[in-house]
Amino acid sequence: MSNIDNKTQTDSDAHTNNNGYTPPKVWKNDKENGGKFASTNSPTAGARHEKVLPVGDAPLQLYSLNTPNGVKINILLEELAELGIKDAAYDAYKIDISEGDQFGSDFVSINPNSKIPALVDYSPDTEDGKPIAIFESGAIALYLAEKFGKFVPSAAGTQTKARAECLSWLMWQMASAPYLGGGFGHFYAYAPEPMEYPINRFTMETKRQLDVLNRHLKNSEYMCGNGEDAYNISDMVIWAWYGQLALGKLYDAAEFLQVDDYSHVQRWAQKIAERPAVKRAVELELSPIG
Repeated sequence: MSNIDNKTQTDSDAHTNNNGYTPPKVWKNDKENGGKFASTNSPTAGARHEKVLPVGDAPLQLYSLNTPNGVKINILLEELAELGIKDAAYDAYKIDISEGDQFGSDFVSINPNSKIPALVDYSPDTEDGKPIAIFESGAIALYLAEKFGKFVPSAAGTQTKARAECLSWLMWQMASAPYLGGGFGHFYAYAPEPMEYPINRFTMETKRQLDVLNRHLKNSEYMCGNGEDAYNISDMVIWAWYGQLALGKLYDAAEFLQVDDYSHVQRWAQKIAERPAVKRAVELELSPIG
């Protein structure tokens, strides 16, 4: 057998698992994929049905679900309410992703990616008097923090370094969560059957991320420093995923991941969990969309 034949055989073996599966040359969506969200999974985007979303009287309209991604924005909105900022008042509506609400026509017009959360700002000072739609939790958090001048360092003067740190950790969370939620969470809790390789792969990455946080928080009360003024949107978005994970709130995986070993993450997570706004955020009542 030639070297080329040897390489071809090796490549083929590398793509064949113990169950004898070999990926086809062209993937086709011709089988039920199983798992918790199998009924809503599809390789195509866009609206699947007509659905008008309700609009309340508050300046901000939130369309979401109390998953970690949704809780991020719940926390920020409740922290703004805690400060008494009336212009940050909001109505919150439930988008049931297990029922396909995220594929309704109105929701897709707000977020073409059909993921929660999504927010519409109807404030009178919006550009041209038209509402502003924002999707992606990181974008929503930054938009609201900058709009109200709270929980994000200013870009001016000596605070540039603080802002850079806040945005770095904000983007770290946005980039890391797919490994935790889409990777570990999916294969550990939602896949139709346990599979050793993906569980091991994403467990390793999740624990590495917990270690990143633990090392960072060793000498820091919050993600970007010490004292109440240091608490910002990076803490909120990271806590919604990794704080809740450390406190045993996600995937029933606390023992499996040995989350108690990350003592600095534990201290930080518990401190944030005790905040009144955070307590309200995780239990936020979402109105049905009808």
